[in-house]
Amino acid sequence: MKKLKYVIQKHHASHLHYDLRLELDGVAKSWAIPKGPSPEEGVKRLAVEVEDHSVDYMDFEGEIKEGYGAGKVEIWDNGYWEPESVKEKKIVAIIHGNKLKGKFTLLNFKEKNWLFFKAKDEK
Repeated sequence: MKKLKYVIQKHHASHLHYDLRLELDGVAKSWAIPKGPSPEEGVKRLAVEVEDHSVDYMDFEGEIKEGYGAGKVEIWDNGYWEPESVKEKKIVAIIHGNKLKGKFTLLNFKEKNWLFFKAKDEK
């Protein structure tokens, strides 16, 4: 299975949030997670889908000076992911990060609103 880039950027904008980015089809699919991701199994977090970004942006750390998204961006976690299943309303990802490890699910429940949570790992 192909290893694809994965990153979560901690974004100190008007409201602190975490940007989940998964490399897929040549872009960084992106979601904003207001409360941050949880490494604990079954703890669901709202993940709001935002516009795709360039894969190059996945390495960005620094200050966004003006406009939408202004504020400090730092890499909170990174590594790679393997797609177990990618469907229109559900993505199952095996994440190999420094902080997040294991099977995580993104589940679309309303327009741009998704749930992001650690799934039960097989023993």
